[in-house]
Amino acid sequence: MARRRKRKSNFNLPFFLILLFSVLALGFLIIFWSLTRPFCANSISCKSSLSLKVENDALGVFDGQKVVPPKVDLTQKEPVIKVLGEAVVPSEKRIYIDLTSQSLTAYQGATLFLKAPVSSGKWHPTPTGDFAIWEKIRATRMTGGQGDDFYDLPNVPYVMFFSGLNAPAGAGFSLHGAYWHDNFGHPMSHGCVNMRIVDAQKLYGWVDLGTKITIYGQAPI
Repeated sequence: MARRRKRKSNFNLPFFLILLFSVLALGFLIIFWSLTRPFCANSISCKSSLSLKVENDALGVFDGQKVVPPKVDLTQKEPVIKVLGEAVVPSEKRIYIDLTSQSLTAYQGATLFLKAPVSSGKWHPTPTGDFAIWEKIRATRMTGGQGDDFYDLPNVPYVMFFSGLNAPAGAGFSLHGAYWHDNFGHPMSHGCVNMRIVDAQKLYGWVDLGTKITIYGQAPI
């Protein structure tokens, strides 16, 4: 009686191990990227929110409520605000933001230019450290969050983007006016620094590209 031949297995152990290792490595890289990629202060529209966008007929959404944005007239030139007797370079302008007291102070040399309440990050912390203004935009749209936290805000006014070691330019952190709440002095933002529109307008006309910002302290819970 003839012996039956053993079927040769098609299983290739080395190939299987290589494939398994590749899948695990890819999964690790995806997880690592998602955990380490810079947070965007406006998580849905981060790229588009870095450019001028005026929508005078649009409605906004914040905290589950519809809000009416202010009209933006680009034909009106914003005034350039200077300190009396100013004859200094932009580097002598400094902005300090104290997260503990939720306040902003701006100095021209030793002269106080502005002191105002602000609202820093509530749903995501505002970064601390030293930064500089890298772009000014009269108005733009900012969107982010999800569920009850979703917001969609056209015509965000007087936007001053800042960047530094803890906030790359593409992350979209900025100082800007806020029309959707009046709870200044308390954390209310998704990482940016909210200001009363009148204060944001004054600061917007005064800052230069490159103006330094120091953010320190710890926001109240």
